[in-house]
Amino acid sequence: MGIIDRYIIRKYLGTFGFILLLLSVVVLIIDVQAKKPRIQDNGFELSHFLINYYPFWIIYLVMTFMSILVFISVIFFTSRMANNTEIVAIISSGASFHRFAKPYLITSLFIATASLLINHFVLPWANVKKNELEVYTYSAANREKIIGSAPVSTQINKDEFIFIHSYNKKEKRGSGFAYKKFDKNKKLTYQILASEMNWDPQKKVFILTSFHEKTINKDDTERLNNGNEMTRSFGFPPEELFPDVLLSQSKTTPELTNFINREREKGNSNLNTHLNELHQRTSMPVAVIVLTFLALSLSSQKKRGGLGVNLAIGISLAFVFVFSFEALKIVSENKTLSPLLAMWLPNMVFTPLAAYLYFKRANQ
Repeated sequence: MGIIDRYIIRKYLGTFGFILLLLSVVVLIIDVQAKKPRIQDNGFELSHFLINYYPFWIIYLVMTFMSILVFISVIFFTSRMANNTEIVAIISSGASFHRFAKPYLITSLFIATASLLINHFVLPWANVKKNELEVYTYSAANREKIIGSAPVSTQINKDEFIFIHSYNKKEKRGSGFAYKKFDKNKKLTYQILASEMNWDPQKKVFILTSFHEKTINKDDTERLNNGNEMTRSFGFPPEELFPDVLLSQSKTTPELTNFINREREKGNSNLNTHLNELHQRTSMPVAVIVLTFLALSLSSQKKRGGLGVNLAIGISLAFVFVFSFEALKIVSENKTLSPLLAMWLPNMVFTPLAAYLYFKRANQ
């Protein structure tokens, strides 16, 4: 590795680290000020959130905007090099533009690899910590949607179903419980009705109170049973029987893959939210490499207007890129596009653009 390689890598990582730190501090201050009243209204000290919530929230924030940070960093330091005629001097010394781009490739591969590992294994752990307290930063109406009581239902497999009239996900307790099992002809063969149900985390079973049990035999005769309390396991904990939109964020990729496969076996076709999360964990790190070369191509030549013009173009394109991910998530969740296509479409659009601009610049 030559002197120029080390120089550019230091520039890349130094600028990236500075922008990362600056963004984290600024956004943290703004977010704390905005959420402080809600945190205190819920009976928490702000110091508790600063220790137990915000460090993990920062990890989530950084990984969400990693591609923007990389893009702006490359635009910034490469534009300064171009304005200072450093790039002209390097190319004039006999190095090709491809050789000049080598340290950009090395650094982007390093950041992309680190992002890939964090997305698949570290970020889910951080999200577990973050999600435990995040609900207390919401408005009362949004908080009630998540930790309040509401009707839920789930399909355990193609023949077994659970319905609960009012279930509280935080307390893992509900009322108006019904479990129904059908045969291959969709005929009811077994049923449990209970006035109350709750999850026992020690025994990992559901406790059903004031239950009525009915078994329907092949000759259509019925066997009835009732009692004050019974315990039942339905094969999964309540978090997986009644998953929320945050569940996929809290699972490592092997755990998430197993969960999606189990849900498919159960007959659950509403998996796009979880599949979006799975595919985005890989597509976003790849975007780091794509956006690095797009930024290099846009900013490696001195332009009228200098750094300001390049930054304006870079920030606009970066936000379009990230916004497209969020928009395509909604499209995918509505089942208009497959999650795989939706989460890779921005890369599929920006990669040819980056390649065209790169080779155009290299041949100048």
